[in-house]
Amino acid sequence: MAASKPVEAAGGGGGGGAGLSRWQLALVLGAPILLGAGALYLWGRRAARGGGKGASERKTPEGRASPGPGGGGQPDGPGHEEMSPLDRAQAAKNKGNKYFKAGKYEQAIQCYTEAISLCPPEKNLDLSTFYQNRAAAYEQLQKWTEVAQDCTKAVELNPKYVKALFRRAKAHEKLDNKKECLEDVTAVCILEAFQNQQSMLLADKVLKLLGKEKAKEKYKNREPLMPSPQFIKSYFSSFTEASEVKENSGYLRAKQYMEEENYDKIISESTKEIEAKGKYMAEALLLRATFYLLIGNANAAKPDLDQVISMEGANVKLRANALIKRGSMYMQQQQPVLSTQDFNMAADIDPQNADVYHHRGQLKILLDQVEEAVEDFDECIRLRPDSALAQAQKCFALYRQAYTGNNPLPVQVAMKGFEDVIKKFPKCAEGYALYAQALTDQQQFGKADEMYDKCIDLEPDNATTYVHKGLLQLQWKQDLDKGLELISKAIEIDNKCDFAYETMGTIEVQRGNLDKAIEMFNKAINLAKSEMEMAHLYSLCDAAYAQTEVAKNSPDLNVMGNCSGRFRETLKNRQHCWE
Repeated sequence: MAASKPVEAAGGGGGGGAGLSRWQLALVLGAPILLGAGALYLWGRRAARGGGKGASERKTPEGRASPGPGGGGQPDGPGHEEMSPLDRAQAAKNKGNKYFKAGKYEQAIQCYTEAISLCPPEKNLDLSTFYQNRAAAYEQLQKWTEVAQDCTKAVELNPKYVKALFRRAKAHEKLDNKKECLEDVTAVCILEAFQNQQSMLLADKVLKLLGKEKAKEKYKNREPLMPSPQFIKSYFSSFTEASEVKENSGYLRAKQYMEEENYDKIISESTKEIEAKGKYMAEALLLRATFYLLIGNANAAKPDLDQVISMEGANVKLRANALIKRGSMYMQQQQPVLSTQDFNMAADIDPQNADVYHHRGQLKILLDQVEEAVEDFDECIRLRPDSALAQAQKCFALYRQAYTGNNPLPVQVAMKGFEDVIKKFPKCAEGYALYAQALTDQQQFGKADEMYDKCIDLEPDNATTYVHKGLLQLQWKQDLDKGLELISKAIEIDNKCDFAYETMGTIEVQRGNLDKAIEMFNKAINLAKSEMEMAHLYSLCDAAYAQTEVAKNSPDLNVMGNCSGRFRETLKNRQHCWE
C-alpha cells in the first residue's frame, strides 16, 4: 500500500506568547494567527518527556501569610480602626493564608469569606484573589461544586486569572463536566503559551476521554460505509489470491463483482453461497468478513473469521488469511496480545505463507519491535523474493530504528537500501513513498518531492500520496496554498479519504479557521474505519470547538500567537506508519 495514513504541559495572570514548538522541522506560517487548540492532542508525548515549564501544583493560596505593611495580623488587631476597608480585607486574607498553611481549611474559608465581605466591590483583582483563595480551601475539602462557583466569581472579576481557570477546570473534571473542563483548560493553555506540562496533561486526558465516549456511541450507531474503490484495491493488493474459482456459484458472482468494482453486492452474494453451504463456503465466509471489516462492522466480521479459522478441512491459506485479518482487527481494537496470538498461530499453521510474515512485520512495527519486524520482512522476502512491498517496508523499519537511535552510519545504510529497492523495483510506488518520508526526515526536501512525483506517476489515483506531498510543501516551502491545493486534489480523487479531511482540518486550525477545521474533522469522523480512529478524530474536533467557545466567551482574551512550528510532530507522525 502506498503512502498511507498513520494507524497510528502558572501563575495568577496570563498572556499570549509563542506557540508550542515541536520537532526541529521548520514550519513557519508567517503572520500571527489564532492559536489553535487542535495541537492539544499532541501534548501527551511531549509531556511524557518532561517538556514544558512551570508545572507547579497551584495548590497554595495567593498572598502572604503574614500581615501587610500598616496592618495587624488580624482585622481586629491594633490599629484596626485606622485601616481602610481594603486593608482590613487583606488582613483577613492573610490570616486565612496562615490557617490554610496550617491545614485548618474551615477556618481559612471563614477568613476568606470575611475578606470578600470587607473588600470594596470596585477592587476587582483583590476580590478575585479572595474568591480564588477560598476555592483553594474548598478544594482541600473536596467540595468541588463550591470550588467551581468561587472560581467562576474569580474569573468574572479577572478573565485572565490562570489559577482560577485551572482550579475550575480540575473541579469540572471531578464533577464529570468534561466539556466545561476542556474549555477552561484550553483558555489556560493559551494564556500560558502552551508551556505548562500540568495544563497540557489535563487537556490531553480530557480530550481522550471525550473522544472515547463520543466514538463509542457514534460507532455503535453508525451506518456502514463502503470505502472508496482505491482503498479497497490497495487493501486487497497486500494479500495473495488463495484459490481460483471456475464453477458457477454465489462466490463466483461475488468475485466477478469484485473485478467490476461493484463492491456493494459482495456481501449479499457471499451470503448466498454461505446459506447454500456451497463448495466455496469457506471462501465466501472470508470474503464477507473482509467486507464487513472494510465497512467498519467488526462485530459482524468476527463470527465469520472465527468459523473459517476453526474449519480444519479448509485450505490452510484461507485459515491463515482469516487469522491475519482477525489479528489486524484486534490491533485496531487495541488488543495487542490477542493480535500477536493470531499472527503467531497463522505462522504455525502455514509457515511457508509470505503474507503472514509481511503483515506480522507491520504489526511488530506498530508495537515498536523493530528487530522482530525486520526478521519477519526477511522471511517474507526469502519466501517471495519479488515482494517489493516487503523490501521497501524492511528498509523503512531499518531507517526508523537508525533515525530514532540518532546513529548517522546506519541511517546512511538504510538510505542506500531505499536506493537499491527503487532501482530493483522501479514500479513499486510504496518504495518511492517510504523513501520520500525518510528524505523528508533528513530535510532533503527536493529529492523527497521527486519521489512523491514518481509515486503519483505510478499510482495517480492514490489520494494519500497527494496529502503527503501537500504536507511536504508546508515543511519545505511554507507554501500553504500549494499544500492545500494538493490536499484538495486528494479529496477530488477520493472523497472518502478521511486522512485528507483530517489533515486539512489540522491545517485550518493552524490558520485560525476553526469553523472550517471542525467541518473537516466531522467529515473525517463519518469516514473513520475504526472506533479508535474515530476517538482520535473526535479529540481533534473537540479541541477546535473548545477554542471557539473560549474565543466566544472571552472576547478580550488575547489568543493571538505565533504558530511557527506548532504541528511539526503531527506532520512527522503522519508519515511514519502504514494503514
